[in-house]
Amino acid sequence: MNSIDLHLPKGTTANAQYALDIDPKLAGWTHSSLRVVELSPGGSHTFTTGDSEWIVLPLEGGCTVQIEEKKFQLLGRDSVFADVSDFAYVPRDARAQIASGAGGRFALAGAKCERRLPARYGPAPEVPVEQRGSGNCARRVRNFAAADSFDCDKLIAVEVITPGGNWSSYPPHKHDEHRPGEESELEEIYYFEIDGPKGLGYQRVFPSREGGSDVLAEVRSGDAVLVPDGWHGPSIAQPGHDMYYLNVMAGPGETRQWRICFHPDHVESTGGYR
Repeated sequence: MNSIDLHLPKGTTANAQYALDIDPKLAGWTHSSLRVVELSPGGSHTFTTGDSEWIVLPLEGGCTVQIEEKKFQLLGRDSVFADVSDFAYVPRDARAQIASGAGGRFALAGAKCERRLPARYGPAPEVPVEQRGSGNCARRVRNFAAADSFDCDKLIAVEVITPGGNWSSYPPHKHDEHRPGEESELEEIYYFEIDGPKGLGYQRVFPSREGGSDVLAEVRSGDAVLVPDGWHGPSIAQPGHDMYYLNVMAGPGETRQWRICFHPDHVESTGGYR
């Protein structure tokens, strides 16, 4: 894939239902999906999950999520920079409705899966928050649907807040090969929001194999970057503008794991995530 394919500026995947709509067909892969639905006050959105599991994650505002006979009230948040949010898990082969009295924006992180797990509510206080890195590589990771924090069949999803001027997703790493105990094969979507007007950031993806993915993208709020393969990082936040990104990952492995390999040219000087 070339840089035009991998960097999806805000609005380029929008349609009548979603402000952003990335499915496996568009991405050219098999598992990972991400949608963003925008609801006006009193608005609602109904969708069927098909062969994928989904997490409804408020980006701005709160909502109710009705999944067949179950109904979850999501308090949400004022913005992605404000705090951790609660969320709802929607299983495959289901019908769900999102409704919001005050309106808002809601991410649907999805993954093609095999098992049908029960619909569940994810409370915000139970989301593990990790301080990763140090110095100008420090960032805050909200592991709301990390492999070891919330049960899904294939889906892995986390949020990262990178302070303005800092680097994250550093050192560069990859997860494009199945190597038991060492590396997982995972397709990944980065969805970005930048705090403050005219804020921006940069995202790098470079080849781990001949002809592999290669992009250096200037990203702004609402943009997405696809990582089908390759070394990815750093993600660089403009000074004075914190950067948020939502990572959505899934792959073909029988076991749901996030195992990564650091780039050898960088790991010696950094020691990995420290």
